[in-house]
Amino acid sequence: MVERMSEITPPEHGRMRASDADRDSVAHRLREALAEGRLDPDEHSERLDAVYRAKTLGELVPLTEDLPEPSGSGSSPAPTDFRSPRPVYGGGRVVSGQRPTSQAAIALMGGADRSGSWIMPRSFTAVAVMGGVNLDLREARFTERETTIWTYSLMGGVAVIVPDDVQVRVHGLPLMGGFGISNHTPSVVDPDAPIVHIRGIAVMGGVGVEYRSRKHQDEDEE
Repeated sequence: MVERMSEITPPEHGRMRASDADRDSVAHRLREALAEGRLDPDEHSERLDAVYRAKTLGELVPLTEDLPEPSGSGSSPAPTDFRSPRPVYGGGRVVSGQRPTSQAAIALMGGADRSGSWIMPRSFTAVAVMGGVNLDLREARFTERETTIWTYSLMGGVAVIVPDDVQVRVHGLPLMGGFGISNHTPSVVDPDAPIVHIRGIAVMGGVGVEYRSRKHQDEDEE
């Protein structure tokens, strides 16, 4: 692998700092590979995270070396206005004017998940009946600064995962159940950060909120 990379990218070139245009070009190739079925969604997400962590051209090479060259007849150059999702923080998560990608998550004796780079509406509904709903907001964006998640849990559970730059306020009603938030709440939050209100009812079930670091933050810590 090392020999192959050195053939493609000379050492001095590989150490050159990558530009935004370089990263966007690689991200465009990854998006095409996802659309063609060459990458599954998890692989695409992992590589895309690596694209925007890359500081040099050498770090970008392994992300596309197992994909066809863009000069093929089925591929197209990256549009000049193309921008793949980059990590956003605090007030940057509010994207007024964009359409939400999901309005509800319903689990009836099963499971439902929402995660990745998705856009939440002003009001979102999560229903868990003898099942579980998992809402991961670490890469989410919001159509409004204040969002309400209406939760209804009957012998089931709703888990909400949030990053440290989103404020959460819990107002639920537990009946032989529980509403809880982890003790690891952030001490300092951007004053313009999104606010998520969690309301609803839990009957012999539970609604839990947990703060977790994002993927690139985990790797930075390592």
